[in-house]
Amino acid sequence: MTNHIVLFEPLMPANTGNIARTCAGTNSVLHLIKPLGFEINDKTVQRAGLDYWDKVEIRYHENLPEFLKTVPNIQRLFVVSKFASKAYSEENYVSEEDNYFLFGKETTGLPEPFMRQYAENAIRIPQNDQNIRALNLSNTVALIVYEALRQQDFPGLDKSHLYENDKLK
Repeated sequence: MTNHIVLFEPLMPANTGNIARTCAGTNSVLHLIKPLGFEINDKTVQRAGLDYWDKVEIRYHENLPEFLKTVPNIQRLFVVSKFASKAYSEENYVSEEDNYFLFGKETTGLPEPFMRQYAENAIRIPQNDQNIRALNLSNTVALIVYEALRQQDFPGLDKSHLYENDKLK
């Protein structure tokens, strides 16, 4: 099973670079749905991802319908939105099939008709809407992918150093 991080029309190069680094560290596949608000070779994107770009599997999609054609089981597509009724921690991410986590554009999220169609697949991170509009996209991706990995017992990730070399004294 693989976790897939899907960004719909990302606008901010630093967010995408940080998310690419998270994908490299978690063996997650990164999907970018066009149009992008930057060039992938932009210095800001490259700097945020540092030297991890060659360690990330990136798949590009021309638009949302084209991306959806690549999802083998639409039930494993988790649409992340602050308007969802189900918290991300209420979902079960342990499956024989791959998980796809779809995140909207930083400024406008996902298209409303799409959100209505996939409301059953929607998850959210609880937050205080009185103080902020939304959490940072790269932070949101990290929270959700690590919850999925925690439930999956961190497959393919080296945990031994946590117990042997880096013990707190």
